[in-house]
Amino acid sequence: MAQCVQSVQELIPDSFVPCVAALCSEEAERLTRRNHLSFAELLKPFSRLTSEVHMRDPNNQLHIIKNLKISVSNIVTQPPLPGAIRKHLSDVVSISQPAEGLVANVITAGDYDLNISDQSIKASVPWYSNWKDTLMELKESTLYSATTPWFESYRESFLQSMPASDHEFLNHYLACMLVASSSEPEPVEQFLKLSQEQHRIQHSSDYSYPKWFIPNTLKYYVLLHDVSAGDEQRADSLYEEMKQRYGTQGCYLLKINSRTSNRSSDEQIPDPWSQYLQKNSIQNQESYEDGPYTITSNKNADSSMLSLDGLDNEVKDGLPNNFKAHPLQLDQSSDPASNFDGADHIKSMLSIHETKKMNTGILHGACLTLTDHDRIRQFIQEFTFRGLLPHIEKTIRQLNDQLISRKGLSRSLFSATKKWFSGSKVPEKSINELKNTSGLLYPPEAPELQIRKMADLCFLVQHYDLAYSCYHTAKKDFLNDQAMLYAAGALEMAAVSAFLQPGAPRPYPAHYMDTAIQTYRDICKNMVLAERCVLLSAEILKSQSKYSEAAALLIRLTSEKKHALRCYCQAMQVYKGKGWSLAEDHINFTIGRQSFTLRQLDNAVSAFKHILINESKQPAAQQGAFLREYLYVYKNVSQLSPDGPLPQLPLPYINSLATRVFFGHDRRPAEGEKQAATHISLDQEYDSESSQQWRELEEQVVAVINKGIIPSNFHPTQYCLNSYTDNSRFPLAVVEEPITVEVAFRNPLKVPLLLTELSLLWKFQPKGSNSKDNEETKELVTCGHEMIGTEVISEFLINSEEIKVARLKLFPHHIGELHILGVVYNLGTIQSSVGLDGIGCIPGCHTGKHPSNIMSVRGRQDLEIQGPRLNNTKEEKTSIKYGPDRRLDPIITEEMPLLEVFFINFPTGLLCGEIRKAYVEFVNVSKCPLTGLKVVSKRPEFFTFGGNTEALTPLSPSASENCSAYKTVVADSTSGATALTSSASSVDFGLGSQPEVIHVPLPDSVLLPGASVQLPMWLRGPDEEGVHEINFLFYYESIKKQSNICHRVLRHTAVICTSRSLNVRATVCRSNTLEGEEGRGGNMLVFVDVENINTSEAGVKEFHIVQVSSNSKHWKLQKSVNLSENKDSKLASREKGKLCFKAVRCKNFEAAAQSSEKYTFVDIIFGNEQIISSASPCADFFFRSLSSELKKTHAQYNSLATEKQSSDDAVRLIKKCSEVDLNIVVLWKAYVVEDNKQLILEGQHHVILRTLGREAFSFSQKQEPPEMGLLKFTRPENTMVPTKPTVEQLSSLIKTSLQYPESFNHPFHQKSLCLVPVTLLLSNCSQTDVDVIIDLRHKATSPDALEVHGSFTWLGQTQYKLQLKSQEIYSLQLKACFVHAGVYNLGTPRVFAKLSDQVTLFETSQQSSMPALIIISNV
Repeated sequence: MAQCVQSVQELIPDSFVPCVAALCSEEAERLTRRNHLSFAELLKPFSRLTSEVHMRDPNNQLHIIKNLKISVSNIVTQPPLPGAIRKHLSDVVSISQPAEGLVANVITAGDYDLNISDQSIKASVPWYSNWKDTLMELKESTLYSATTPWFESYRESFLQSMPASDHEFLNHYLACMLVASSSEPEPVEQFLKLSQEQHRIQHSSDYSYPKWFIPNTLKYYVLLHDVSAGDEQRADSLYEEMKQRYGTQGCYLLKINSRTSNRSSDEQIPDPWSQYLQKNSIQNQESYEDGPYTITSNKNADSSMLSLDGLDNEVKDGLPNNFKAHPLQLDQSSDPASNFDGADHIKSMLSIHETKKMNTGILHGACLTLTDHDRIRQFIQEFTFRGLLPHIEKTIRQLNDQLISRKGLSRSLFSATKKWFSGSKVPEKSINELKNTSGLLYPPEAPELQIRKMADLCFLVQHYDLAYSCYHTAKKDFLNDQAMLYAAGALEMAAVSAFLQPGAPRPYPAHYMDTAIQTYRDICKNMVLAERCVLLSAEILKSQSKYSEAAALLIRLTSEKKHALRCYCQAMQVYKGKGWSLAEDHINFTIGRQSFTLRQLDNAVSAFKHILINESKQPAAQQGAFLREYLYVYKNVSQLSPDGPLPQLPLPYINSLATRVFFGHDRRPAEGEKQAATHISLDQEYDSESSQQWRELEEQVVAVINKGIIPSNFHPTQYCLNSYTDNSRFPLAVVEEPITVEVAFRNPLKVPLLLTELSLLWKFQPKGSNSKDNEETKELVTCGHEMIGTEVISEFLINSEEIKVARLKLFPHHIGELHILGVVYNLGTIQSSVGLDGIGCIPGCHTGKHPSNIMSVRGRQDLEIQGPRLNNTKEEKTSIKYGPDRRLDPIITEEMPLLEVFFINFPTGLLCGEIRKAYVEFVNVSKCPLTGLKVVSKRPEFFTFGGNTEALTPLSPSASENCSAYKTVVADSTSGATALTSSASSVDFGLGSQPEVIHVPLPDSVLLPGASVQLPMWLRGPDEEGVHEINFLFYYESIKKQSNICHRVLRHTAVICTSRSLNVRATVCRSNTLEGEEGRGGNMLVFVDVENINTSEAGVKEFHIVQVSSNSKHWKLQKSVNLSENKDSKLASREKGKLCFKAVRCKNFEAAAQSSEKYTFVDIIFGNEQIISSASPCADFFFRSLSSELKKTHAQYNSLATEKQSSDDAVRLIKKCSEVDLNIVVLWKAYVVEDNKQLILEGQHHVILRTLGREAFSFSQKQEPPEMGLLKFTRPENTMVPTKPTVEQLSSLIKTSLQYPESFNHPFHQKSLCLVPVTLLLSNCSQTDVDVIIDLRHKATSPDALEVHGSFTWLGQTQYKLQLKSQEIYSLQLKACFVHAGVYNLGTPRVFAKLSDQVTLFETSQQSSMPALIIISNV
């Protein structure tokens, strides 16, 4: 329970205070209205005395009164209506509610925070139809603490708004203030008129309201004086006259308005009135108005009109505003029309806010100073001390004397109290035995009423001992007379008086209150008084920590069923989130049942919904019962509004983020050897790396189409949208192509869920209609609909705790904007007839097993997808913002061509380098022609469609007979291993600057609607063994250009498994001899090693090397050097063969340099058939492999830093001497045994030779991991590319050769010296002039060397200096001198060379030729 701001000892005395009436003249009201206050409002902040006061009781004992408060109010002549009271209390509660978004009415109980403002639970409390909950408030405690401001305001207003009645006198007027102004012409006459008017209101039969305590009401005369505008001397003289007329204790001069209202705006002015006026603004009964002060009875006045501000200027029938109908006028009729709800409540709320707004903008007391405040406070003190309290004391004595004389009691009722309680007690009749005499009325002079008056007076002045005695005596009298209304009132106040007695001489008689409550409620049918008893008794019990008894009182006053429901709701707040799922299920089930019984169907649905969606741990049978009850209740709710919008269903769960959208037709299955392109489908898992590869391929082909530039508006094509794709833009869909939405359902229950009539819910706006009126929202649309066709799944079963996806399709037939909103379906379950222990079905639930008996409800679930969190700008990083996700909002565009691709005889396994021929079929399945068909792949060396011309790709008869993939011709048997020469260019095979983008040669470059075409495709197995995934992206366009979709793509991923075949390595070096060279080009030797590395795993018996071809712009193979008798070289498993060829420069070297794209192809065949290496597919794969290798080399060179320009040319020229441009193609056949049949496979391997003396391989060699070494810390150096060439490159500038006789006979006995002529040939291998130095002096490197050539010497010059032009061959004649016979090495000349335009840079010794041995014989 909540703790109140006031204690009960403060609350009760403040709720029952002496009431004083105020009757003001018109001029007096005008003076107070300058401060935006009525006279009664002017006194409110000062109505509590600041000091103790004393009075004497009838026994002449001194009695102390603490914190006495009086209530001053204007006279209103008609009682309030019950409807007005309800309105006022509703307004008070509404004003006291916390602002929106704040926590309201939370009770902290230990570790629990209980919210007691549940809007869905309403208790029926009199006077307040919108009571939110029965009051549960707590006193100060270590375990419980909370406040409920709305209830405290309600309780205060309720107690203050109690209408005066005849059976009690607590709120009857004890005195009347007659107020006139000193500025009036005749104030004394005005006082006389006011006095007469008060007398007429009290004693005339025309007025039954208000109620007066005794006939001789105290009249107190107040003269108001305006200090700022009035004559102070006149006021003082008038006051002296009043004191002589009314006595010093019966009048007062009150001076106000000491300040003018036009003071500076920044001056601080206290405003103690705001807190009172805002709290009581709706119940203000005081108004003031210029006009006649004459009071007339107006019983026909509009008693239901409420004055909200107290400043209404309206005057009706000459009646001042202070005599208008009371805003809380009581009406005994129970006319239901007087209830305050509906539209009146809305108006009331508007009026509340308007009133608060008006009051907050008004400054009260603008003309009053602090001195004026003190004067008003002093006035209240004087009135109470000198007027009111003496009058009350006198009245108590008079009543005591009257009762003693009439009943013959002892002199003092106070002293006789003990006698009343000392005698034997007569048992009282029970409340059920008493007759209903609530209509009994006592005359005003009846002794029973006199003692009640005395008791009320004592209670008002806090003399609770005497009050209790009087109430107890009156209670007995009333019960004896069976005046139950009077008896209940006496019991009520006797109990309160007993509780408030100082020192607590007796316990609180709670049974008095219980009897009073039952009497009010059951006999008198007065719920207002019963509620007052409950409120007072509940506060008293709470102060004694009797919370259970207090709650029982409150519950007894209201609906027990609703309170049971409320208690379960409160219990749910305790159990919720604590892991007690079974207890939560039980509470929710009970809440659902109770709510259904009370016809709160929405609450029932909500409770059953919580059971189903909170991962229940109940057994399957229990969950099935919960689900059936939920469906039954839901069906009742939906029947209330059958034409309303579809409700949201809680089951099954939908993972909206996992929703996928696919645009296009489903993939066709394979038909025999005909395999459809894999493209993309919902069966494929999303892979970010693969998605990036497809994006790059599409960007590549788009860049080629747009001349190397990717358009700024380019976006990659996305056929399948999911949570990983970019969904920030509206996706594009093509009319007449299906849209498939994959929705992920999850059944959290242990019972199956059956969804029937499952379909998508969508909204469509056709193109050209901007108005939302043209939008069409459909739950279900047949396929023949003119706008959107909708697929319907008749039955969709989700088993217990199963995750299952449903793929729902839409078929757009019109262009426009489509918005997919959610799914609609009938929710049901497969039921069993097994009953549950302790839980029965709600009447109407079906228990049949047959599907026709399945109970289901129609509903929807929305697909709401939250976009990705934004994290780009500073604002987005410092806040939580999410971008849009538009995957469910496609734009339907015009028709586009649609391509399907089929692969025929496409292999799944190949040998490395194997060539296989397949076919590709292109089909246009749309109604639009397509053009610009291209295919792009990161592995262009894997496939080809052939050359650009038919001459390059015809099928030769020989190839047809042998089923060869190559173009072949029968070789001349006499040609042997001679070279057959041809030429071709990479441009002839469709290789441009982007070899990855390949043009598909369609007939006339167009594929018409419904047409198909088959094209040959040659495949070559990748050089590395293993499994290869090769991506093809087919790009095509429509003939008719569109703004939304510029192109379309089709994906295909081929999976090829390759096995090892041959390993080819080659080396090129310069030939030692210069004889027979054609021109100045020189010649080279090419060594080719071929190894069979196949392990027979593919059934390969042996490989045959059938041809070796070369292609280069500058070099060509001339002949085979080591030709064996067996023309067809065979290699079994793990065998290795070595081939040697002579290579020479091309004759048309100069012409080829001018057209650098032309390559010379030379074929050296080892069989009877020549494969045309310059035609497809041999040349295709060569050029593609070459392009791929060059791309890698180019990337490596680009990563190096640039060199200085001064040394660039020299380095390039030197490097060029050791560079070659020669490519070797080894063509082979393999014989495979498969299913007892021998097959012939064919293929080719490429070796690219770039550097003299460096070995090259047909595929990249794997690097062995380096051995583990010591960790070294080094400083990073500047990794600039070295500008000096290597020693090997420098030693290749000059090629040397010695010409001499292999043997020489000389008669040494005749002639001691033998002279042999030797010719030294020098060949410049570079493209520039070279300075050469020949040094013939012997340079000893070892003792053995001295012995070898120490016995001969060169005659003539020992050193020559020459300059050789580019490619020049120079012959130098030398003479060697021998002294005796033997074997000599003539290769001793040392040759140094440098570029002519360099000083000493890069000078180095040239490579010495092979040993030149000569035999000198003696004859």
